[in-house]
Amino acid sequence: MPTVLVFAPAPILTVTIEEHRDEPDVHFHVGGQGVWQARMLTALGVDAVLVCTVAGEAGAITRHLLDDEGFRVVTIDREGVSPAYVHDRRGGKRVAIVEAQGEPLSRHALDALYSATLREAAEADLVILSGPDGETMLEADVYRRLASDMRELGLTVLVDLAGNRLEAALAGGVDVLKVSHEELVADGRVDDDGDDEQQLLDAAQSLVDDGVSLVAVTRASEGSIVVGGGGAWRVVAPELEPVDPRGAGDSYTAGLASVLAAGGSHAEAVRTGAAAGAVNATRRGLGTGDAEAIRAIARKVDLQQIGEGSDEGKAS
Repeated sequence: MPTVLVFAPAPILTVTIEEHRDEPDVHFHVGGQGVWQARMLTALGVDAVLVCTVAGEAGAITRHLLDDEGFRVVTIDREGVSPAYVHDRRGGKRVAIVEAQGEPLSRHALDALYSATLREAAEADLVILSGPDGETMLEADVYRRLASDMRELGLTVLVDLAGNRLEAALAGGVDVLKVSHEELVADGRVDDDGDDEQQLLDAAQSLVDDGVSLVAVTRASEGSIVVGGGGAWRVVAPELEPVDPRGAGDSYTAGLASVLAAGGSHAEAVRTGAAAGAVNATRRGLGTGDAEAIRAIARKVDLQQIGEGSDEGKAS
């Protein structure tokens, strides 16, 4: 069984208020990008290891909830305040009541987190570098160091980052990148009309030219596009009715990682990623999905070649 290491600096304690039989129904979960990725990896039968920090009272609850997730967790205790939010969905829409990003990692906590990541990397096949909410939890240069060190240790490096963190990781060395078209717009890699497919292709190709083996660009209103050494493809997946689109991008990332960690092809990875994102959006649990449903949908995902000079088989 392949092992995927997920670097998740600071998971979020989530408190969501629903309505059940005309009474408030309060749900406690642990979330954040890395947690949702590890959750989907586990659903897909991959051995996921999450390395993170926890702090304060919220962190104590976070640790307890992580223990029930089904993947292995390496936690670093630190002082301070953990990220948390309280959302009210009783009216049918998500209303934020409190959203706390938590306190930045201290030098000692970061050193301990980094060392734990290096230690766990020795047994992993692939690493996902995920980011915490907000910009202040840790400095971007950590991602440059991590990307460089993970590749030095022989791991495939997959990142799902944007902004300064993405730039830092790219400087360290990235094998696979999943990014949304909104993030490419925000980072200035494409113009404000980021739905222009040619602009997205050019931006992705530029990243490939700089050394990234595979770039997957997800689009909110349309299927993703992927660019790699063999060419470019438009990913056409079945249009399933979404219930909650949040977490679909992280599920896509996990689908990519699940195949690549096992030595699978880029084409299979993209199909699985697109299917995982689509299935997750039909569910209320972020980063959740039925593995058999995902595999069935993956067989329905079409990779349409864009441009000349290659065929779909070269997506591998």
